[in-house]
Amino acid sequence: MAGFVRELERRAGPALRLEQRAAGGVGCVVWDAALVLAKFLETGACPLARRHVLELGAGTGAVGIMAATLGANVTVTDLEELQELLMINIENNKHLVTGSLRAKVLKWGEDVTEFQPPPDYILMADCIYYEESLEPLLKTLRELTGPDTCVLCCYEQRTVGKNPEIERKYFELLQRDFELEKIPLERHDEEFRSEDIHIVSIHRKHRNSPS
Repeated sequence: MAGFVRELERRAGPALRLEQRAAGGVGCVVWDAALVLAKFLETGACPLARRHVLELGAGTGAVGIMAATLGANVTVTDLEELQELLMINIENNKHLVTGSLRAKVLKWGEDVTEFQPPPDYILMADCIYYEESLEPLLKTLRELTGPDTCVLCCYEQRTVGKNPEIERKYFELLQRDFELEKIPLERHDEEFRSEDIHIVSIHRKHRNSPS
């Protein structure tokens, strides 16, 4: 399958080189939300050095690889069919990694025992687009997060078809177990930002919080 490389400039040092696929599913290219989240991590808003980080629905691995260049110990996860692309991108960028980086299969809704204890951060970019995947994704989030886990969810707000309804349902279900805080646009990277792309910081509700 034909591949093409997307370069993602970094504030310091050489750019990330991210192989994409010209054909295949949604995981095969670097989506704008992944760029926005990767560049947000570079702002230093979240301390990543020596932190345990898990990326869900990693696709090309752009966000997780960026976190690993910032000193995090990262596991990028996606379906079996995306592991080859993830491994290529890990290999292409391993000389830039100052933490650690590995790829693993994780299908939402299935057992997450091997990913315990809970990570410090869970990263998600554009993971909200299939209605049938919402419940499995929420189950995975509930089982992966500890009381101190910060989930950073970046998504592009889409106005076509069922997208607005799927987004609304996702956040409605999410708020049963989690507290949400939108990160203001002015805190995003000054170049990689858009009015349509949102970053939400998500934490488990404390047990004594009203539901």
